[in-house]
Amino acid sequence: MTRFLVVPQWQGSSSSRAMQLIDGAAAIAGDLPRTASVTVDVPVEAGESLDSGVHRLSALQRVARMHLTALAEILGEHVDGAHDEIVLTVGGDGGVATTAALAATGATRGELDPGAVVVWFSAHADLHDTTTSPTGAFDTMAVRALLDDAVPRPAEHGLAASQLLLAGVRAIEPAEAEVAQRLGIGILTTDDLTPASLVAAVRERGATSVFIHVDVDVLDPGAMTGLASPEPFGLDAAALIACIGAVRAEVPLRAAAITEFSPASPAAAVEDLGTILRLVGALA
Repeated sequence: MTRFLVVPQWQGSSSSRAMQLIDGAAAIAGDLPRTASVTVDVPVEAGESLDSGVHRLSALQRVARMHLTALAEILGEHVDGAHDEIVLTVGGDGGVATTAALAATGATRGELDPGAVVVWFSAHADLHDTTTSPTGAFDTMAVRALLDDAVPRPAEHGLAASQLLLAGVRAIEPAEAEVAQRLGIGILTTDDLTPASLVAAVRERGATSVFIHVDVDVLDPGAMTGLASPEPFGLDAAALIACIGAVRAEVPLRAAAITEFSPASPAAAVEDLGTILRLVGALA
């Protein structure tokens, strides 16, 4: 059974359309089964950086605490994913996927499962830290926060680089490329990504379970208009769904997230919801 946790956080976004992430999360939530859905009430205030180098960090920390509490309430003592329920976190900005992934792999409890692998579909590498980010927004650091303490995060310890796969990436800046090479992070660009290549990479990491995050900007702008940070030459929905299905056929899904749906208007949201719900179905 899949449970849905809607977290309409916008404070971690670097997009000029950040507030539209609230509308995107609400549009998705409107088509989810109410009895299986919970919404986190994200504060409306922007928050303060707390001299951290991360914009709006106080709000992000508050939402992360609320997110973790909601996960614990949904799953009870089985928050590590060792149960028959899967929680799909619906964002909001990509920072909510960081919290969901750290929780699902056990990192937030200091009980990291070494067999858990995070597959992170996104157009952007999101490997900046507080010194290299061009905007100071958390979504530019969301992946880096999974790995080390160069970025504030809701866990004392992060994942090993071998537990992370970036998929569909086609926008990576020099500072991020240096981090990827230094840490040995696996990256499958759009050109390299197929169901077979993704499954092979998951196998190489000895995965016993997987957390899958879909930042919808992994899609080509021609496949969806409601992208907060569109990048050309992305995947189409069918190719993305095929990759998700191949991974799920290989190893059990521990939990998932879908983020960054940013429709320009209610009418635009309706136009994209068919694609969004196909992705939700693949993850759920």
